[in-house]
Amino acid sequence: MKITERISQDVVVLDLEGRILIDDGAEQLRDKVGSALFRGHTKLVVNLARVPHIDSGSLGALVACYVSAKNAKAAVKLSGLTGRVVQLLTITKLIEVFDCYDTEQEAIGSFPVNA
Repeated sequence: MKITERISQDVVVLDLEGRILIDDGAEQLRDKVGSALFRGHTKLVVNLARVPHIDSGSLGALVACYVSAKNAKAAVKLSGLTGRVVQLLTITKLIEVFDCYDTEQEAIGSFPVNA
């Protein structure tokens, strides 16, 4: 899995590409989110448009990122969910926990302007 970090309109966007598996990507995702939070960023979008599959361990990593952000008074939002990822989030009811958006721009636009 590959993660590219960039800033768009004061929001950290993490573009993920490839399968997120517990032994390949989950820890990397936690590290990237932790680093952004450590640097003081409070608005994060995880773009999953190029992620065809995640496993249960990776779901745990997403939840850990959500909790870390919440504890830091920040927010992590998901965008570009593929069909399989939506199914998994729906089955686990995590779709009700995360703010999910069809596009990155919708996710970015959902943050308050000066928050």
